[in-house]
Amino acid sequence: MHSIALVGNPNCGKTTLFNALTGSNQYVGNWAGVTVEKKVGKILDGKYELVDLPGIYSLSPYSMEEKLAGDYIINENPDAIINIIDGSNIERNLYLTVQLIELNKPMVLAVNMMDDVKAKGGNIDCIYLSKLLGMPVVPISARRNENIDKVIEKVQEVIKAKSVPPEINYGINTQNALNGIYSVIVRNCELELPYAHFAAKLLEGDKTVKDILKLNEKQLEHIEEIVTKYEKTSSYGDREAMLADARYTFIAEVVKKTVIKGKNADKLTVSDKIDMFVTNRLLAIPIFLLIMLGMFSLVFGPVGSYLSDLIDKLFNNVLSPTVEKILTAANAPQWTFSLLIDAVINGVGGILTFLPQIALLFLCLSFLEDSGYMARAAFITDRFLRKLGLSGKSFIPMLMGFGCTTPAVMATRTTENMSERRLTIMLVPFMSCGAKLPIYALFAGLFFAQHQGLIVFSMYLIGFTVAILVGLILHKTVFKGAMAPFVMELPTYRMPMPSAILKNTWEKCRGFIVKAGTIIFSMSVLIWLLQTYTPSFHVATDSTQSMFGIIGAFIAPILIPLGFGTWQAGVSILSGLVAKEAVVSSMIVLYSVSNETELMSILSGVFTPLSAFTFMLFCLLYVPCISAFVTIKREMGSWKWALASAGIQIGIAYLISMLVYQIGSVFIK
Repeated sequence: MHSIALVGNPNCGKTTLFNALTGSNQYVGNWAGVTVEKKVGKILDGKYELVDLPGIYSLSPYSMEEKLAGDYIINENPDAIINIIDGSNIERNLYLTVQLIELNKPMVLAVNMMDDVKAKGGNIDCIYLSKLLGMPVVPISARRNENIDKVIEKVQEVIKAKSVPPEINYGINTQNALNGIYSVIVRNCELELPYAHFAAKLLEGDKTVKDILKLNEKQLEHIEEIVTKYEKTSSYGDREAMLADARYTFIAEVVKKTVIKGKNADKLTVSDKIDMFVTNRLLAIPIFLLIMLGMFSLVFGPVGSYLSDLIDKLFNNVLSPTVEKILTAANAPQWTFSLLIDAVINGVGGILTFLPQIALLFLCLSFLEDSGYMARAAFITDRFLRKLGLSGKSFIPMLMGFGCTTPAVMATRTTENMSERRLTIMLVPFMSCGAKLPIYALFAGLFFAQHQGLIVFSMYLIGFTVAILVGLILHKTVFKGAMAPFVMELPTYRMPMPSAILKNTWEKCRGFIVKAGTIIFSMSVLIWLLQTYTPSFHVATDSTQSMFGIIGAFIAPILIPLGFGTWQAGVSILSGLVAKEAVVSSMIVLYSVSNETELMSILSGVFTPLSAFTFMLFCLLYVPCISAFVTIKREMGSWKWALASAGIQIGIAYLISMLVYQIGSVFIK
């Protein structure tokens, strides 16, 4: 099987091209020896394996992503490289291209976003560009699926012909230095390696290369003499800057000959005009908050509530009566009615009722991400996160935390600085994951019906605020250190493709449905057993004598200062350690109700608006599910750090919930 590496800058459309080429024929794994995910797909009936490398700006090993990409191409030796570039930012994107040419591999250049280039009145002569670079160049639009088949066609040709791009001449001074180093490293090396690439690395001052090539002291001294002589040929006196300048000089000549800029290229684009407001120093945060508030008003407003009601009616008016009739006709024992209807249908159905609202939330987030706004959100928050010793890069995992804590924690893997990584991991659980939405929807819908969207939005806002405050404290105490650098390109605003948004939304919802059918199903049955039977496994005539009732009796007094000191609330919170959705399904089973309406009726007599709010607060801030906790332990590499993180989360959840309830009780009678 032939292997192909897909390489490109962040935000160049690499993932879109990968999905277009592989469709559903792809899987996610980990890089060998490194806890960073990689995506692999099969194309052309499984004859070719396409590996999606991390988005990088260069092959200089300044980040884990760049090191992974370079190591994969050199060590795994793929049969070809597909280098995708953003045609609207061709000069910057070609810097990675010229570095890839130095690797001496068969290569195809896919110039993406050609529709944007032409829309601005510009053009790229891909035929002439192909001639200048010595490789096939294919103009494409990945998101519109235009010319994708041509990319595969050209890849097959270069693999069959084993044709590689010719070496680039960077000018007399740089080329003499590269040739000199080249002659030194090939003299005693018998391995088949991309020596042009290693010569450039040594000229840049990359110290990792000497170990790969096993250079002796004499060779290193000779190379240093060449570099010293090279540095004297320029006023820079900086080997790395000089080589970068030589590369950009070559790129500028290529662009000059092949790129036609639009008549309005120097004028402000639509994206520039939007950013004058969206990234404005004073307006950025208010606009961000308004967008988030609007999103939650849609999700938890009339639209989301109407769709949830339809699902609720499906389970309670159709499925439950049908199952009850079948069991009655079969003369099934009474316990099967309780198990199947009270535990399984009501427990799982109580969670799936909130699926439309979760789908709407993910739909909105996918729209914002594909439009280019989420990159601005990371840029906007960078100024605040830097005060925590973090960067805007940490906003990405924190944003992912709104979906699920587990992948959000895993997303910190590419952060090289361990202190920054641990701090980010400790803050991610304060982001309100999608699994907590059923809790908010239930309590906000019952106690704050007129302002449901605002109350749910406040949960997300409180979570982020608490994360900021905790981050400030930890940065001043535990994680002292220098601020992390942050580089992120702001992509052009684009109208998202409906197919891409729907696919992304479905992937997120599928995970929720699978969890409802497995974890929530199992938890509902377990909770039913613990609530139905005593420790001696006799049917409990009084639920307080059941196993769960006894456990809850120990927890309830601790929760009294928070306003919800009932054993049902206590064991529901415990079940939330397995999956946060289980908090609602647990209450449905524990209160022995058949639907959400009956549960609301009971809860209105157990909770007050204030205690309901503190219950939501506690569920927001206390430890995430066991899956996320295990992931935190693995990513932090220590039980000590994982337990400390859990302890901080429980302590903060208890303290804030207690303060809100106790202070609120003074003013609200």
